[in-house]
Amino acid sequence: MHLDWHEFSEEIAATLVGFHALGAAMNLGAAWRGLRGGGGARFRAAAWLALAALFAMFAAWAGRQEPPGLPNSIKTAIDAVLGPVTLFFGSLATLTVLFLGREFFVRPWVAWSALNAAMLFLGLSLADPHFAQIVLKPDNLPIVAMIFLLGFFTWLGAAQAVENDRRRREGQSPREKDFAEKTLVWPDLVYIELICMVALTTLLIVWSLLVRAPLEPPANPAVTPNPSKAPWYFVGLQEMLVFFDPAIAGVVLPSLIILGLALIPFLDFKTEGSGYYSIAGRRFGYVVFMFGFLQLWILLIVVGTFFRGPNWSFFGLYEPRDPHKMPLLENVKLAELFWTSWLGLPVPQPADDSAGLARFAAIVWREIAGMVVLFAYFGAIPFALARTLMKRHLARMGKARFTAMILLLMMMLVLPLKMLLRWTCHLSYVVSMPEYYFNF
Repeated sequence: MHLDWHEFSEEIAATLVGFHALGAAMNLGAAWRGLRGGGGARFRAAAWLALAALFAMFAAWAGRQEPPGLPNSIKTAIDAVLGPVTLFFGSLATLTVLFLGREFFVRPWVAWSALNAAMLFLGLSLADPHFAQIVLKPDNLPIVAMIFLLGFFTWLGAAQAVENDRRRREGQSPREKDFAEKTLVWPDLVYIELICMVALTTLLIVWSLLVRAPLEPPANPAVTPNPSKAPWYFVGLQEMLVFFDPAIAGVVLPSLIILGLALIPFLDFKTEGSGYYSIAGRRFGYVVFMFGFLQLWILLIVVGTFFRGPNWSFFGLYEPRDPHKMPLLENVKLAELFWTSWLGLPVPQPADDSAGLARFAAIVWREIAGMVVLFAYFGAIPFALARTLMKRHLARMGKARFTAMILLLMMMLVLPLKMLLRWTCHLSYVVSMPEYYFNF
């Protein structure tokens, strides 16, 4: 799609002026608060003042001429480096660094610096028409806001957990113990809920006045949108369809997610960290939940929303959404790799006149490599873990709870493993039995 630069600059100018003005106001407030302190707080206040001046300069720049943006060389480099594998491992490495250095990253000034960096990146990237076309789409704009909200509440929970862990190391009670005083529902809680209701109603009214509703033409059965995306809360499941059979991605995995959440109170046998925020007391549960929620769910929503374009191809942040770009159709099944590529033999097929048990045996023989892999993954590996690394968990949890926990963990890890196999080896299915509607 051809985009006129001057027309785009005029359309985006008001948005960028307001965005950079918001950044300037936020940093002015942080600087005013820091000036009231002493020592390092005043030094940081000077940094916030400098950032406020930078945001104000960008706001004035965007209102008078072409908006400030990233150099084309940097955008090209980002698009060249950014891909499914680098995005997955980069986000995983970021989560690992944040977890290991959580006592540093939960400091308010560090979190505020990260917020400023994110806002600067977003503001400079919005000057690119292809980036702005995706991010400022009325359907996607609330998702951008929710990403910032998710970052804030994740930081807030981690900060409270780190503080409680520090207090426990010093022999003090958790911070939640200081709030033992009871609060009445009426009038205290009802007043707070009323104020929140009025504030949110005002926000929705202002939002409806400033942002155009994402209404599309009436549905036409003869015309299919390209791409045809699900609502944001289902786009993660739609992304799973790239790697799994529809029955697995649409039924089995969502059911296991609900089952796993329901089993958490029965699988969690530790009393430490109960009733208050803590990471040290429940390190294993915290890591598993954050990996499953942020890496395997939020990341899929982000990829499906901002990186998937026509034909469900993967696009860079600043890459034009070319409908002629087609995904690589080099996907192969494990049976084809095993028999043809590795053994140099044709893939066995059941005889046309076979039926019943003989036909089933022939199909199993065709998929014998995948069967062995699945047996090793769901059988041998959990058995080995129960005898080695997770022996103490088995002793404390018992066989029933340990078996449920390890099977749920193995199913959770199936998703990233299948994603990596698809991206690196172009492997579509480990076991493919369309005759029995089973593809995994």
